[in-house]
Amino acid sequence: MRTIEKGAEPTSLTAHREAQHSDYGNLSAGAKDELRDSLVREQRGLCCYCMSRICPDRKSMKIEHWQSQKHHESEQLSYRNLLGSCLGGHGQPPSKQHCDTKKGDKTLKWNPAEPANRIESLVRFDPDGTIHAEGDDAEFHRQLDDVLGLNVPKLRNNRQSVITAIEHWWRGKMLIPDQVERDRLVQNKRSRYVNGDGDLPQYCQVVVHWLDKRLARPTT
Repeated sequence: MRTIEKGAEPTSLTAHREAQHSDYGNLSAGAKDELRDSLVREQRGLCCYCMSRICPDRKSMKIEHWQSQKHHESEQLSYRNLLGSCLGGHGQPPSKQHCDTKKGDKTLKWNPAEPANRIESLVRFDPDGTIHAEGDDAEFHRQLDDVLGLNVPKLRNNRQSVITAIEHWWRGKMLIPDQVERDRLVQNKRSRYVNGDGDLPQYCQVVVHWLDKRLARPTT
């Protein structure tokens, strides 16, 4: 996961919320289309939980309520409560489900759209692609598996492939004798997974986490 910077909400959502007898269930299809566009754009084309690719259409994503509609009715039209999630194995057996499809009405401890949480600092990735909660946060550690299903084989394997690719890239760059040039290339690589315009690469935070660990090692 990575921190999501929420922007201005679509005007159609604002207008709907201010109308009488409004709820998420009677939000128009057009307003939901605008909402998907906004969520995908601010999430840089990535699922709010697993960081796989999402596109602004019903066949690619879901509109996720971080606080569920069932338990937090007053938040169902709050833009800060709305996120873009992948389909998460919708229609598949529970053992293969993840993200919003797995989560349902269950509660999460941390919201990736709350900057104060610094969600990227709360998770780490093993070389085999497994995601864990950082430190001794046992509750969030359990939620990554039991609520979000982020260690289903498909996601774990995808993250492992990303790690393998960045390791291969790193080994090649470490052969460059000029340290200044090596550092420049590494920082440029990291920047492509954090900054810039448009969509970010899938599972970008896995690469950032891996590079940051290498950059933090003392040079000898």
